[in-house]
Amino acid sequence: MNSANGAAVVVGVDGSESASRAVRLAAVEAARRQRPLRIVHGFIWPLLHVPVDAPAGSPPGAGLRHQAEQVVAAATAEAEATVPGLRISGEIIDGEAAAVLLGESPAAAMIVLGDRGLGGFSALVVGSVAVQVASHADCPVLVARGTDRADGPVVVGVDGSETSRLAVEFAVEEASVRGAALVAVHAYRHPASTGPGDMQPLVYEETELRSEEERVVAESLTGLTERWPDVPVSRETVRGRPTTVLAEQSRRAQLLVVGRRGRGELTGLLLGSVSQSLLHHADCPVAVVRAPH
Repeated sequence: MNSANGAAVVVGVDGSESASRAVRLAAVEAARRQRPLRIVHGFIWPLLHVPVDAPAGSPPGAGLRHQAEQVVAAATAEAEATVPGLRISGEIIDGEAAAVLLGESPAAAMIVLGDRGLGGFSALVVGSVAVQVASHADCPVLVARGTDRADGPVVVGVDGSETSRLAVEFAVEEASVRGAALVAVHAYRHPASTGPGDMQPLVYEETELRSEEERVVAESLTGLTERWPDVPVSRETVRGRPTTVLAEQSRRAQLLVVGRRGRGELTGLLLGSVSQSLLHHADCPVAVVRAPH
């Protein structure tokens, strides 16, 4: 997490119900961290050379610029109603939504956004803006999706990678500020064969394999108990696909945390397949934590 003094929790808004939910989530998140909330609206119309001011003689409230101001004002009122007394600022920034939010990310403590915006097709579970921002942002990205729960643990996916370690550190801090338990989940699968062209399955001693996989989780949690003694920590090692296992875990969680790219991801992918799948299928808000550059 960006720990710069005064770094704000930034939330992107577009007037959709998904964005309103993100505003409520971001307001609570900012209050937990005693940080200000910054509401941002990406105003794309000037880039398309569309007139944004109301024509002469138009009724009050006409014009795209005024509509954008109303979006920010409504979001501000939503945040104030959610957390009275929260420090809130709002700004309309010319540009496409994902580009605007990415421009905010170097100085942000976190970016919060909805899983779908006004521009999304109803058949899409996650909008392109959420995927783009989660793929490229320089800070953690929290996507408001699934069911909001006040109880339940913070669940973090663990695979032994450096990104996974960063996700664990973010997750334990989240658990601390929420007064929740942390559950570190590691999913593993047996290789199907000894290699390409070899159709004979490998024989594994399940006890030895499970012991090795449990070591991955233990190493990822090293030192966290001493640093965060207030957070109850449990470990779960489950045989299965990471996406399936973590999606199942999300049904009881108040937050699911994953790294942007895991040990098994192709280096060409900006957002790992596990992370992207969970943005589509998790049943609670999902935080995506980036790897260091």
